[in-house]
Amino acid sequence: LRYVEIKPGRISQLASLGQITTRAGYTLPGDIDLSGTSFESIPNGYAAISAIPATGIIQLIAFIGFLEGWVMKDVTGEAEFAGDFRNGAIDFGWDSFDEETKLS
Repeated sequence: LRYVEIKPGRISQLASLGQITTRAGYTLPGDIDLSGTSFESIPNGYAAISAIPATGIIQLIAFIGFLEGWVMKDVTGEAEFAGDFRNGAIDFGWDSFDEETKLS
């Protein structure tokens, strides 16, 4: 059950990074919906929730549900540690490092 602790931590890190980047003035280009609401017009923080169109909120919830149900899990059984959802796709060569390199 260690992965249950790791996922919210990762989500919190992404949320913090998102808050920092949007407050620094970086936004996605274009519009958030077909009616022409631009990403730049969405405010920061909790005010953004009421400014995002309802279809956008539904898309966010559906995407998070998709990630939770089908992507963010150990499908192949190759997990090296709790919270390892790489499924054999990414290998940075950690196994080839000697113990001294791993500790540094």
